[in-house]
Amino acid sequence: MQKLTPFLISCLLVFGVAACDNTSKTTVSAPAPDEAPQAPTAQTTQAAQQDAQSEVRRRQLDADIRAREQRNNVTGGDTQRATADLASEVRSKLEANIPKGRLTVKAAENGTVTVAGTVNNQEELAKIEPLAKEIKGVKAVVVTAIVAPPTN
Repeated sequence: MQKLTPFLISCLLVFGVAACDNTSKTTVSAPAPDEAPQAPTAQTTQAAQQDAQSEVRRRQLDADIRAREQRNNVTGGDTQRATADLASEVRSKLEANIPKGRLTVKAAENGTVTVAGTVNNQEELAKIEPLAKEIKGVKAVVVTAIVAPPTN
């Protein structure tokens, strides 16, 4: 019985990770990695910016990133990173620092993170890779996002 319990728990965890393997997005309307990105409307951009730039939202995102880092340290560091957790943490980091972007984040088992979608200017596009690499476990970043200012 003592050996069966950890086996059952680990099976549930593996099943949960496999069932929840979906692409993380910074917004609901962000394109999937294989979709062509479209420029957001000015109203959509303004609403996203107000939400993402609120102090409460920034504190929530920072607390979420710190909690994940602590959990990762307990589970053995980089070697044990779940791709969904890595993608979600990168998405949170990008959402907090590029609030006007419509980005999709997908992580691979080897620590490679792919970021697709749109940002409003070249400065935001240049921030994606350094921000993503700040997350523990990210080994490489592939940026396929494009600059597309909001339309009126």
